[in-house]
Amino acid sequence: MKLPSGVLPAVRSMKDFDKALESKHGMIVLLETRLSQLKSLVAYAHRADKKVIIHFDLIQGLKTDEYGMEYILREIKPDGIISTRGNVIGLAKKQHILAIQRVFLLDSLAIEHNQTLIERIKPDCIEVLPGLIPEFIENFSKKTKTPVIAGGLITDSKEVEDALAAGAVAVSTSKTDLW
Repeated sequence: MKLPSGVLPAVRSMKDFDKALESKHGMIVLLETRLSQLKSLVAYAHRADKKVIIHFDLIQGLKTDEYGMEYILREIKPDGIISTRGNVIGLAKKQHILAIQRVFLLDSLAIEHNQTLIERIKPDCIEVLPGLIPEFIENFSKKTKTPVIAGGLITDSKEVEDALAAGAVAVSTSKTDLW
């Protein structure tokens, strides 16, 4: 699967879902969805010719284990998965769908731990939060040799430009005015 690029709309509400479907972007992220709504949301997005990445950890009503992943892959059929959990990313990779490891760069210990995790899991892409620190985006991408998506706390177009200039392949944001 092709990696995300540019702005990656991250959908939190049904109102935002409709805006994402109307946007020019070919890929969207579903955040904080209910399991009971997920199948129809993904099908509707696919009919609108959008690729769908599901934030696996934020699906309400789903356990984040191999059985939950099996259900998502067989019944929901997303194009990709985002998760903080290495086991979920490993399962997504085995099924040959886009596997995005979400990491939080809180301090030097978290950076070291996440680099080790990335080396072991080898996700297709990393979502780095917060995405506001261009030098961390550049350094983390170089050290892990893995494409980076910048996410979290990005509020204006300058921050999007800075993240992309620092080497992020995409910027995920729920700010609809940046879509």
